[in-house]
Amino acid sequence: MSDHDHDDHKHGLEFDLERLLEQRRGRRGVLALLGGGSVAAMVATYAPGALAQDAICVVDASETAGPYPGDGSNNAPGNTSNILSESGVVRSDIRSSFGISTNTAAGIPLTLRIKIGDAGNGCAALPGHAIYVWHCTADGRYSLYTAPDENYLRGVQVADADGYVTFTTIFPGCYDGRWPHIHFEVYPNLDVATDHRNAVLTSQFALPAETCREVYDTASGYEASIGTFARISIDSDNVFRDNSDAEMKMMTPTMTGNITDGYVAEVTVGVAV
Repeated sequence: MSDHDHDDHKHGLEFDLERLLEQRRGRRGVLALLGGGSVAAMVATYAPGALAQDAICVVDASETAGPYPGDGSNNAPGNTSNILSESGVVRSDIRSSFGISTNTAAGIPLTLRIKIGDAGNGCAALPGHAIYVWHCTADGRYSLYTAPDENYLRGVQVADADGYVTFTTIFPGCYDGRWPHIHFEVYPNLDVATDHRNAVLTSQFALPAETCREVYDTASGYEASIGTFARISIDSDNVFRDNSDAEMKMMTPTMTGNITDGYVAEVTVGVAV
C-alpha cells in the first residue's frame, strides 16, 4: 500500500465525504454546498450510500417580486391590486379564479409541496409561517395584469406542524427573457400576510430544465414556450444567474410525474429567522 493510500484511509469518513463531494460537484460546488462551513459539519447528517438533500440548507436568495405581484406593492403602473386582502386567497387549489370569475387556468396539473424551514437550524420546520405563491399561465400571462379579469394561479397557505404547505396548480409556461419560475413571499404568520412589507423573504423557484422540455415539447397549450425556452438559460436569466450553486439547488424543486398524470414538485424554502 502506498503512503498516499494509507493517508486516504487514515482520514476516515470526513476525508471520504469531501473527496466524494469534490468528484460530484467540483471544489467550488463543495464550498457552496456547505455554505462556507467545513465537511465535518455535514458528517452528522451523512447517510451511508447517499447524500441526503436535507444536508443542503441555506437561506433562499432574495429575488424580485417582478412586475405582477398582486400584493399591493404596485409594481405595475396603475395597478394597485392586493389579492392578499381578499378572504378567498387562503386556499390550496389555485387553478380557478374566485370572486371576480370562476374560470380555471388550463395546463398540466402540478402539485407543489413546500417545506418552510429555519435555515439557521438545518431547515427545521417553521409551523405557522405563511407563504403566498403566484405564477403565469401556460401561455405566459399573469392574472390581475395581462389576464386582468382573472385572479387564478395565486394563493396563500399556512405551514402545518411539520412546516409543509401544498398547492394544486398548473405547470407554468415560459415567456421571453425569463427562465420558467414560480414567485413566492414568506410571512411569519397568516395575520400579517396581507401587506407585502411584512414578508420575511421574497424569492422564486426555478423549474427543472428536463421537466420544462418535456412539458413544452409535448403538452397542448404550451406551444409558445418552445421557442422562448430555447432562448433562455439559468446563466442568462437576469434573476437566477447570480445565485450560488447551493442557492439554486435549494430553489429548484425535485420533480416527479409525467404529462399524463401531472407532476409533483417538492422543495424546501430556507428562511433566516
